[in-house]
Amino acid sequence: MTELGPLDSAALPPGVRSRFVPDINGLRVHLLEAGAPDRPCVLLLHGFPELAYSWRNVMPALAEAGYHVIAPDLRGYGRTTGWRADYDSEADLQSFRLLNAVRDQLGLLHALDHRSVAAVVGHDFGSPVAGWCALVRPDVFRSVVLMSAPFEGPPDLPARTPAVREDVHAAMAKLPRPRKHYQWYYSTRPANADMWHCRQGVHAFLRAYYHHKSADWRQNEPFRLAGWTAEELAKMPTYYIMDLHETMPETVAHEMPSAAEIAACRWLPDHELVVYAAEYQRNGFAGGLQWYRRGTTGLDTAELQLFAGRTIGVPSMFIAGKSDWGTYQRPGAFERMQDHACTQMRGCHLLEGAGHWVQQERAAMVNELLRSFLREQPH
Repeated sequence: MTELGPLDSAALPPGVRSRFVPDINGLRVHLLEAGAPDRPCVLLLHGFPELAYSWRNVMPALAEAGYHVIAPDLRGYGRTTGWRADYDSEADLQSFRLLNAVRDQLGLLHALDHRSVAAVVGHDFGSPVAGWCALVRPDVFRSVVLMSAPFEGPPDLPARTPAVREDVHAAMAKLPRPRKHYQWYYSTRPANADMWHCRQGVHAFLRAYYHHKSADWRQNEPFRLAGWTAEELAKMPTYYIMDLHETMPETVAHEMPSAAEIAACRWLPDHELVVYAAEYQRNGFAGGLQWYRRGTTGLDTAELQLFAGRTIGVPSMFIAGKSDWGTYQRPGAFERMQDHACTQMRGCHLLEGAGHWVQQERAAMVNELLRSFLREQPH
């Protein structure tokens, strides 16, 4: 894997810097940072298909509030190198275990001379990583903000008599409109090539994908689902419950925004989308997809069950867009997070005018919530 230089400073807001930190759990980590290194630290963890760059409009505000703000490209993403994502390599997949992601963050913090952080903030896939950081090492991660993906807590230990569950995937394939779950699609061998070498090109694919999951797509009107059944899951948009025989680029191409809609998109203008597209055109999507394979194969379930019954006891907050189906895509998760998984939940905020990409779509609102939350925490 080619080691590149830092991200062009012209692509970053004033005060945000790009650099590398070597020898972090086998990685050369690319990170963005803002603020003085001797200030309390805030760690920002991105999701899929994103990068540290997704925090570009959050970092200056937190730095101005007095924090050293760091946002790494996570294992499998962007300019961070040292990872491999061979589909047939068990060793490669093992490195994408959730507890190894926690180890990545601990190593990075120690390399930067931070022994604790004021908050770890995770969006999308970064949310479960942030949740596990806070659950496993509350002495280091002293508060946590979960964004767009509720944290349900550790998996339960197996019951003495395992419940017989419907094969929901077989049931979805048999619906009158046959469907499949996007996470299981992302776990298939063709998924990376489907997206990396799609007919419309990576830039147009990402434009449609980000649009489809944002509040700009007016049909995003999420609601609670009754349960994990084929009929209930099929109520979600096709970016989550796909048509059975379509790829993800084909799925989102149906909702490609018009030229006028693209020109009107203030939260992700084309010159910013270029940054994402360039990184994925170079690397492909395989690194990010490994995290989905980890989940759908149950690779680290037994390891995570060591923490069964343990809750997050540090102060926590949840933020998502009101138009974000991510809040409800796992029926009951939003409620379990509040009722059980997080024992010091300080608030759940569903923001008007935002879909899945909440810190980009409504950066000012997210910044105010984060600053207010951090002010309440002892340093």
